[in-house]
Amino acid sequence: MPLPTEPPPSSEAALVRALGVRQLTAAIVNTTVGAGIFVLPALVSQGLGAAAPLAFLICAMIMALIATTLSMAGSRVALTGGIYAYVEVAFGPFVAFLAGVLQWLTGLLAVAGVATVLLDQLAVLAPDVGTRAAHVAVLGVILVTLARLNVRGVRFGTRLVEAVTLAKLVPLLVFIGVGVFFIDPASIAWPGLPQGDAVGRSVLLLIFAYSGVEVALAPSGEVKNTAHTVPRAVFLALGVTTALYIAIQLVAQGVSGPELSQQTATPLAAAAGRFLGTAGVTLMLLGAICSMFGYLCGDMLSSPRSLYALARDRFLPAVFARIDPTHRTPATAIWTHAALVLVFASTNTFQSLAIIGNVGLLALYLLACAAALELARRDVRAGAPPFALPGAWLGPVAGGALLLWILSTATPAEFALTAIVLAVAALAYAVRASRRVKSKSVGPSV
Repeated sequence: MPLPTEPPPSSEAALVRALGVRQLTAAIVNTTVGAGIFVLPALVSQGLGAAAPLAFLICAMIMALIATTLSMAGSRVALTGGIYAYVEVAFGPFVAFLAGVLQWLTGLLAVAGVATVLLDQLAVLAPDVGTRAAHVAVLGVILVTLARLNVRGVRFGTRLVEAVTLAKLVPLLVFIGVGVFFIDPASIAWPGLPQGDAVGRSVLLLIFAYSGVEVALAPSGEVKNTAHTVPRAVFLALGVTTALYIAIQLVAQGVSGPELSQQTATPLAAAAGRFLGTAGVTLMLLGAICSMFGYLCGDMLSSPRSLYALARDRFLPAVFARIDPTHRTPATAIWTHAALVLVFASTNTFQSLAIIGNVGLLALYLLACAAALELARRDVRAGAPPFALPGAWLGPVAGGALLLWILSTATPAEFALTAIVLAVAALAYAVRASRRVKSKSVGPSV
């Protein structure tokens, strides 16, 4: 029996298409504006100083090309799974399996890393949360709550995402709106073009702050009119996040000056303390906690659908593809993902989780670029006319070239870890395929 390339109709048809442009845009913004922007301004400043906004602009340009790529592919494939589904339709089950493993694993590692930072931020406000036992208990309560809400239905999950997205943006907007009047022009004066290596490493670092689109697009099987919704939501979300990030960097740099690069723990809180006092520090800490909690909310909506998609296509046991008969959601996948996040976040640090995720994410984007070109070449359609601007093919071509440039700045250890994950996944796929061939050759017993 060959591995299937089409999902079981009864399983995919059971999902509810409830996500429109507003809901999907909120999901992307919420997933993108996570923990990174609260700590990355200081780290980017270490490498580029006042030229840090350049890295944001380059990252935005790269992500615009990736957004074009995802819009091209997402408007042609309406299956749940995001990039995994695009690659499956373009290149078949084996490459799709590798993409699915990368997509789900990078999402899992990212959200587990954010969870560890969230608990660290909580410990600043409530020292009793600083113990390992308290970390596990608090995170367990958060994950169980989010899992239960998402099992009840995709609408509950999206309403929570929209609410948290608005709540976590308020402190950042206050930081920008008030802080802009305290900027020292000398602190943001252009220092000259930095070296290429420094820019490359800073862009590699900032990819974490821009990642999230691939996670938020995982519930494609629950999006209304994908050809219309996906492109609009992707570009709208990218515009909002880029404007927000550059404004935050300028205010932080303009207020803190050279000291920003030394405030790696809570750079925005430290900057806010300069013009809002203790209230500003508290506001930004609460904003960071809200933002990271929002990231967990968006992940619980999206990442379990990648696990569901792998099981739906029989790469994982069928139990993970079960749809709750009452709420019509992939309940088993949701609970399993929540349990794994708890395990990873309780046993690892943010740094150890992030080192695997970044290179894997860039490799996933490269597969998305290739899939978009192949889907366009074959003119695959999901029903409505797909997203097809003149010269849109340059998006995945130029995007792929820039992704390779960013990857060239990664360390051998980062490449090695990603290679090990892909090698194990390929071996598991080969073993499963071999068992299917043997089963077919033996045939049913009499």
